[in-house]
Amino acid sequence: MKIGTPREIASGENRVAMTPDSAVQLQKLGYECLIESGAGEKAGFSDALYTAAGVSVVEGAEALWAQSDIIAKVRIPEISELERLTPEKTLITFFNPGGNAEGLELAKAKGANVIAMEMVPRISRAQKMDALSSMANIAGYRAVIEAGNNFGRFFTGQITAAGKVPPAKVLVVGAGVAGLAAIGTSTSLGAITHAFDVRPEVAEQVESMGAQFVYLDFEEAQQDGAATGGYASVSSPEFREAQLAKFRELAPEMDIVITTALIPNREAPKLWLADMVAAMKPGSVIVDLAAEKGGNVEGTVMDEKVVTENGVTIIGYTDFPSRMATQSSTLYATNIRHMMTDLTPGKDGKVDHNMEDDVIRGATVAYQGEITFPPPPPKTKAIAAAKPKEKTPELTPEQKRAAEVAAFKAQTRSQVTLLAVGGALLLAVGLVAPASFMQHFIVFVLSVFIGFQVIWNVSHSLHTPLMAVTNAISSIIILGALMQIGSGSWLVIILAALSVFMAGINIFGGFLVTRRMLAMFQKS
Repeated sequence: MKIGTPREIASGENRVAMTPDSAVQLQKLGYECLIESGAGEKAGFSDALYTAAGVSVVEGAEALWAQSDIIAKVRIPEISELERLTPEKTLITFFNPGGNAEGLELAKAKGANVIAMEMVPRISRAQKMDALSSMANIAGYRAVIEAGNNFGRFFTGQITAAGKVPPAKVLVVGAGVAGLAAIGTSTSLGAITHAFDVRPEVAEQVESMGAQFVYLDFEEAQQDGAATGGYASVSSPEFREAQLAKFRELAPEMDIVITTALIPNREAPKLWLADMVAAMKPGSVIVDLAAEKGGNVEGTVMDEKVVTENGVTIIGYTDFPSRMATQSSTLYATNIRHMMTDLTPGKDGKVDHNMEDDVIRGATVAYQGEITFPPPPPKTKAIAAAKPKEKTPELTPEQKRAAEVAAFKAQTRSQVTLLAVGGALLLAVGLVAPASFMQHFIVFVLSVFIGFQVIWNVSHSLHTPLMAVTNAISSIIILGALMQIGSGSWLVIILAALSVFMAGINIFGGFLVTRRMLAMFQKS
C-alpha cells in the first residue's frame, strides 16, 4: 500500500506529517511513501531529501490523493480535501471530531476510515503515538520564548555594576504537558516560577522542576484521572470562586502568566478575568495557549497580540508548534509512524484496522461508512489520580512525653533482662570452669557486648565508614598473632599465620575504603 502526505493548505501552517527519517521507517513496514512536491520545504525538508530517502515526489495534491491508499496530514482537513476520500482510503490527521460534525458526516458518506490523532487514548502503551502531548510540549516551550520576546527585562536576576535586576515572576496555570514544558523552560531561564493546577497530585511534579505550587485553602475531591482519560475534570462553582480569589491575589505580583487550561470537547474555561489583567503591572505579558478554544483570558484575540490600556500584552497565537516546524514535524511524523506500526502488525505494507485494539479503536472516528465517535472507554485505564496521602496526626507535648517515657521503660526492661540472663550464665560457667579460663572468657564476652552495642546503635547509612575505621583499629589483634607465630606447635603457627593474614586485610582494606570515601567529598 502507498502512504502519502500532501502539502498543508491551512494558512501559516509550516508542519508536515512525513519526514525523510520517518519515511525510511515506514518503508521498513512495507509501505511505499509519496510526498507532494514542496510539502516539507517550510519545515526544512527539501524534495531532494525525500528523494534520497526513497520517497516518490508527486506534483499536485490531486495526484497525491488519487495515488495514496493512506493519507497522513497535520491540520483538520478542508471539505475540498475530504471530497477526495474513497472507501478504500484511510485518513490519519488531527480531526477535532467533537466540533467537526460536517467533516464526520462527509467521511461517513465517503466510506473512508478516519483516525484522529488527538483521540489517541492516554494509556501507557499509546504514549509513543500521543500527538497532542508532542505538540503541547512544543507549545509550552515556545510560549515562554514568546513571552520573553515581549517582556522588557531578564528572566533571571542579576547584580551588576549598573544596578540590581530582580528575577521575573512567572505563573503557569495548568500543569499538563504544555504547562510542565513551560515550567521547565521558565525555571531554566532563571525566573521565579509558580504553577497552579486543579489536580493537587501534580504538585510533586511541579516542585521537582524547581517551581512553587500554588495551593488553595479549599478541599474538593477531584474525579479520578482514569475516568477522564488523564485530563482534569470540571470544578464546582465554589472551587472556581476560591481559584479566582487566589489569582486576584497573585495578579499584581506576576510579570508573566501562561495559561494552558483545557478540558476535551469543551470551550476553554475563563480563569484570568479582566480585573486580574487590569491589576497586573505595565509591561507584563500573558500567553494564552487556549486561544483556539476561546481562551482562558478575558481579552484574548485568537491569532493576535493585543496590548491593554494598562500596558499588558496578551498573546493569543495558535500556531506555536508551527513556529518550530522542523522540531514539531519530526515529533508528529514519529507519532504517525508509531501509529502505522500498530496498524501493520505483519510489517507487510497492509493495514490491519483492528477495532478490538484499545488504541486503534479509540483514535478511529469513522470506519467503513459509520461514525465511531465517541469511542467506548478503553479496557486499559489511564493512570489514575494519586490518592491523597493521609496526614499523620501531630502529637501533643503530653503525648510525646508519654511516648518517650514508655519507650525508655521498655528499653530499660529489655537491657536489665539481658544483663540478668548474661550474669546468670557467667556465674553458671564460673562454677565449673577454671579461673584462668574465666579471665579470658569474661574479656571475650565484654568485647562482644561492647562491639555489638557500638555497631547496633549506629545508623545504617554510617555502617560502611564505621566498619572501615573500626576494622583498621581493631586489627591490633595482629600483635597477639605475631607473638604466637614462634610457638613450637604447628597448629598454633597455622592459626597465627591466618590471623596475621586476615588482620592485614582488615588494616589495609579499612584504611583504603576510608580514603576512597573521604575522596568522594573532595572537589579535586
